[in-house]
Amino acid sequence: MAHKIFIDGEAGTTGLQIRQRLADRRDLEVVSIDPARRKDADARAELLNSVDVAILCLPDDGAREAVSMIVNPQVRVIDPSTAHRTAAGWAFGFPELAPGHRETIATAKRVTNPGCWSTGFIALVAPLVRAGLIPPEAALSVHGVSGYSGGGRGLIEEFEQARPAAGTADAFRPYGLTLAHKHLPEMVAYTGLAHPPIFSPAVGRYAQGMIVEAPVALWALPGRPKADDLRAALSEAYAGERFVQVATDLEIAQLSQARAGAAGYVQALDPEALNGSNSLRLYVFADESQGQARLMAVLDNLGKGASGAAVQNLNLMLGLDEAAGLSLA
Repeated sequence: MAHKIFIDGEAGTTGLQIRQRLADRRDLEVVSIDPARRKDADARAELLNSVDVAILCLPDDGAREAVSMIVNPQVRVIDPSTAHRTAAGWAFGFPELAPGHRETIATAKRVTNPGCWSTGFIALVAPLVRAGLIPPEAALSVHGVSGYSGGGRGLIEEFEQARPAAGTADAFRPYGLTLAHKHLPEMVAYTGLAHPPIFSPAVGRYAQGMIVEAPVALWALPGRPKADDLRAALSEAYAGERFVQVATDLEIAQLSQARAGAAGYVQALDPEALNGSNSLRLYVFADESQGQARLMAVLDNLGKGASGAAVQNLNLMLGLDEAAGLSLA
């Protein structure tokens, strides 16, 4: 018998992407609310309590409301919103977080998806804190660029409407200028850091894909680790993982080579490189003479950063092949 799934908010960006990844699955039955009853609380509650797993592709308040409607103890929940990212009783939906964490998700009743930015940052930093290479008290920063799809329908419409009448001419837009981005609490909670990093995100004029970067002053760390130490710790942490890969020394050397007329420019590090996949690629670039490193993550903000992660968690919770419905780059 197929497992029954309800995507509450399936018409939004994340919901549509999840529905697309589940479209050809024969082991799942995705049920939808009657469009005429979409705003009917009783109809929503009925569906939320009748399925095996409810996926809440809703704003934070809507996700909290949906959880409050679920009274059937057999219903399990995946919440891609920010509402429950650090809430007690919720498993953090990054299976590769640490040894044994996959099993935590598999047995959980409530799973909260990571944010796209925090997925990259946590993947880079958590293993290094755990290995003792970065102390919890370290002062870190994180920045990068994401496609505008991560901003939801309003930002998508702004960037895609004809300019200049209704849209925007921006090629690159920094945001989070209050330094209080909603992903910061999970960045602290799941890396083991004592202080939030200085976070400077931006969106570019392209729809999908992202690069997340955390610069590290190696000279300021206890023991002054080398780039090879960081790379080795990341490689050990993600050994055997299907969706998280760490670039090899050879790949780093090839990417770091200067080309004529563009000294120091990376040749092939592209924020759109993993679009459509559930892959996450990690890089360690360094200048040993200066004692500096740049930790970088490339992922699809709508894939491993949102919908792909939700499907990966769904598979684990139902005891199915973790990679079902997902693709590698």
